[in-house]
Amino acid sequence: MTRQMVLVGFLQAQNCTNLPSSWRHPDSRDDSMSADYYQEIARILEAGKFHMAFFDDRLAMPDRYGNDHAHTVEYGIRCVKMDPLIVLTTMGMVTDKLGLGATCSTTYYEPFDVARRFATLDLMSGGRAGWNVVTSLNDGEALNMGRDSHPEHDSRYDRADEFMEVVLGHWDTWEDGALIMDKRSGRFADPAKVKRLDHKGAAFKSRGPFTVPRSQQGHPVIIQAGASGRGQRFAGRWGEVIFTAARNLAAAKEGYAAVRNEAAKAGRDPEQMFLCNLTTPVCGATKAEAEDKMALINKLPLQIDALSLLAEALNYDFASKDLDAPLTTEELKSMQGILGIRDGVLKNSGKSNPSARDFVTFSSRGQVQDAMVGGPKEIADKLEEMFVERGCDGFVIAATYVPGSYADFVRHIVPELQRRGLFQKDYRGKTLRENLGLRRPAAGAWKVQPRDAAE
Repeated sequence: MTRQMVLVGFLQAQNCTNLPSSWRHPDSRDDSMSADYYQEIARILEAGKFHMAFFDDRLAMPDRYGNDHAHTVEYGIRCVKMDPLIVLTTMGMVTDKLGLGATCSTTYYEPFDVARRFATLDLMSGGRAGWNVVTSLNDGEALNMGRDSHPEHDSRYDRADEFMEVVLGHWDTWEDGALIMDKRSGRFADPAKVKRLDHKGAAFKSRGPFTVPRSQQGHPVIIQAGASGRGQRFAGRWGEVIFTAARNLAAAKEGYAAVRNEAAKAGRDPEQMFLCNLTTPVCGATKAEAEDKMALINKLPLQIDALSLLAEALNYDFASKDLDAPLTTEELKSMQGILGIRDGVLKNSGKSNPSARDFVTFSSRGQVQDAMVGGPKEIADKLEEMFVERGCDGFVIAATYVPGSYADFVRHIVPELQRRGLFQKDYRGKTLRENLGLRRPAAGAWKVQPRDAAE
């Protein structure tokens, strides 16, 4: 089959999109805490044949800036954070084939709990669930979950590796065909096909037996977004859909090759994973119409949006320094969370000791500087180049206002991508794996042997 793009709708179960100022847009709906709000988005994405609706998540509102939440609440900077799994369930009720992905942390949850939640969603949605594996970001999350501070970056990934073994181990313990459901004999399931895990490791103990049978797609699709070197190794080992955030084609191609190389080194087939680059399109019927929309969107962000989200993502209080004072090497090293943001600022600014203002300028956090603005031809041309040149396998479409941004993309861009043969005109099947083109995993298929080098 001719290679085609994967499209994912990027969502937040909160008062705004990933762009914190989106709620200020005059055309954004004001009822983001209602089921109908998310169900409208779901219908739009499924009408556009998107592979998946995906929810990012945090376990705290942004409160690292000044170690206070007042600014977050006052300016609506992602201050509402609902449980994305429950929101996804409402979206699954009004769709048939749209994939349903949500974030859940390996640092602050137990593996059995996560395994059961996502396996249940997978059954309830007919095999459409995906789990975005994260290790969380900052001390605010730690304090909410009963810890004094957030663990060190690489140690979180070491714990996450074992977490994955426990979750996948539990998902494997029900064999296909275990269910009998013979009312005459009274036999519900074959006990020989349901096993206990009995995991005992460095970080976790979990006995089992697991309580949810396998779904139509085997088990939920694994989503990952590791950007650092350690994160890329984790993504290469476990991820099936990988989210990236390259700002240009050269960086995208470099990251694409790196993650696929990590997958090969881990003993996996790199063709059984899809890297999708985060993209913020501002589109209209014409380029001029899109530029008018962008002019309005550019008026929405505030500087506090960027500073708050930078402090949240890097677990560093940017209020502790003057806006133009260079950060010391020790302060830069103390940052945690999404280290790809820090490394990107160092690279793009050309400064070894950038200031907080440099972080605002070169990270694009809380802003829309990297938006793709144009009509169908202009945006399709840019997406096609990155896709064809192997900078990615698809795109995570972020919204600047809701639900209008998704509707604009489906109305103006999807038909052009379909006309060019770059995107599907219909779903391939019913499960998320079928629609992505991923093989249904056999029990234990994840237990691959590492290789010394990529093939």
